[in-house]
Amino acid sequence: SVIGKYCHSHTHTHPHTHTLSLSLSHTHTHVILKAFEQYRLKSCIYYKPWSGEENYISVFKGNGCFSSVGNRRVGKQRLSIGSGCDRIATIEHEFLHALGFWHEQSRSDRDDYVSIIWDRITEGKEHNFNKYNDSTSSALNVPYDYGSMMHYSKKAFQNGSEPTIVTRIPAFSDVIGQRMEFSDSDLLKLNRLYNCSSSSTFLDSCDFESENICGMIQSRENEDNANWQRVSRAAGGPDTDYTNMGRCDGKGYFMHFSTASGPEGNRALLESRVLYPRRGFQCLQFFLYNSGHANDRLRIWVREYDTANPDGTLRLIHEVKASPGDQWQLHHVSLNVSRKFRVVFEGIKGSGNAGGLSLDDINVSETSCPEHVWRIEDFRSVLENTPMDAAIYSPRFTSRDGYSFQMGLYPNGTAGSPGELGAYAHLTSGAAEDGVVWPARWKQMTMMLMDQNADIRRRMNNQRSVTTDPSMTVEGEARDHLVLLGFSKYLPFLRGLQYLGLVSQTELRLNPDHSSLKHVCVCVCVCVCVCRCVVGQDWWHYGDRCQFKSSAQSSVLTAVLASVAVFVLMLMVTVVSVVCVKKQQRKVQREGEGITMNNMHSFA
Repeated sequence: SVIGKYCHSHTHTHPHTHTLSLSLSHTHTHVILKAFEQYRLKSCIYYKPWSGEENYISVFKGNGCFSSVGNRRVGKQRLSIGSGCDRIATIEHEFLHALGFWHEQSRSDRDDYVSIIWDRITEGKEHNFNKYNDSTSSALNVPYDYGSMMHYSKKAFQNGSEPTIVTRIPAFSDVIGQRMEFSDSDLLKLNRLYNCSSSSTFLDSCDFESENICGMIQSRENEDNANWQRVSRAAGGPDTDYTNMGRCDGKGYFMHFSTASGPEGNRALLESRVLYPRRGFQCLQFFLYNSGHANDRLRIWVREYDTANPDGTLRLIHEVKASPGDQWQLHHVSLNVSRKFRVVFEGIKGSGNAGGLSLDDINVSETSCPEHVWRIEDFRSVLENTPMDAAIYSPRFTSRDGYSFQMGLYPNGTAGSPGELGAYAHLTSGAAEDGVVWPARWKQMTMMLMDQNADIRRRMNNQRSVTTDPSMTVEGEARDHLVLLGFSKYLPFLRGLQYLGLVSQTELRLNPDHSSLKHVCVCVCVCVCVCRCVVGQDWWHYGDRCQFKSSAQSSVLTAVLASVAVFVLMLMVTVVSVVCVKKQQRKVQREGEGITMNNMHSFA
């Protein structure tokens, strides 16, 4: 629920301003910036560095995770991201409080959906279960949401082993308290509260379920009888779309370019609707199924428009290399467009006469693409046949700055966390290891378990981040030093000890019988160091000595962030150099008081 009709003066104005305290760790700072990116992608909420506004949010490392509810209009309003609060969903949760959200179980109608067991609550914590009337709290005409990230879990503030919150519908007992991402209802309320008609960085999404194919068009340049067709199955494959995989009668469409007939070199262009960029960099993500010949090709173009070229000018971005197969494959393509444009998919027939190229679940956003994808085939079989404490390993990946690393996945957990999916990173030896700095210190690693929703705005992801801190050691040696920690008894290369368990005690609830558990993908991104020194309303300096200048529209703010897509479940790794944030310290006379909400990060 959100602040009620008599409290709407406590909403914030656009854009929302903040400061990040030097007390925050590198990991905390990085994850906070990633949380801001999620707000930009999924709503019109835009956080920018403080530049003297009267009211702003001051983020610091306090004792736990807490925030006041709404804009208290007290100048400096404090929001704590303490130890154990460095999950993106926990940070999003606290900023929702600051934006005016109560906990979901504080709604006036909550007793119709949950029971609060008061004698099981830790003494002194009862206020966290307050219920507010319609004047203080509003549901904005949105049904009660067991899946809200603002809902406490059944174990919240328990004084024993029994639940403090019991759902009226038992099936939701293990759903409440999720800390993966915004639910659909969270976003609906947020966008209603702040009158959001669009998001800041989202451009387009299409699953081709609508006959108008999301405003996409067949190019006038297409050859005779060479077009992309909207179909639910194609001769030679695929038999289903990617979005629904045959589970929904009357649904399940995708676009298909047949290469079963026609001359070699025959081509067809499918163009997106006109898009209007703001940032100058974008990520295109889509699923491709190649049931044709090895030399059938898919090219990605952009058609850019300006006054000198009102009909647009084509610019080749990338040629996708996709061998024929029997599976949908995830692809990401980085764009760098600053004028209005269309994304253009060009299918080109090779020498064969079978199958064709198929597209589904296209998303375009002004975010950064991942660098690597690790696809794990037949994940249901992996779950069923991999014992606890046994890991599977990815190929080796190389970061942009030359570090080689490998991912390890424990499908059924470890002895310390049985039944819980665990993922770890290892530094490995590689061709460039002599040209990089060892130990590999101050690198941030982020792993994301990603939802498969066709629309990136609705994906409920789960991610964790850790920094390679040189103070972390094993038997007196730095964990991030490959030579000291590597071993090669069974491997053709050195692999360091596992550095971190990025996904421990996740809320991932896998159903082994679910037909969608076919694949897991691991996406990897490595980005550059950013040092921000806020000096103006929409601009700042960055660099080791703050020697460069950037604006809110540039890619610098989000260069440390990766956005990705997934099929069924994506394990996503982002490795970045640390983000250091330097600020001019200014005094504000009034400090925020008002109602403060706590978040239980131990189960968040």
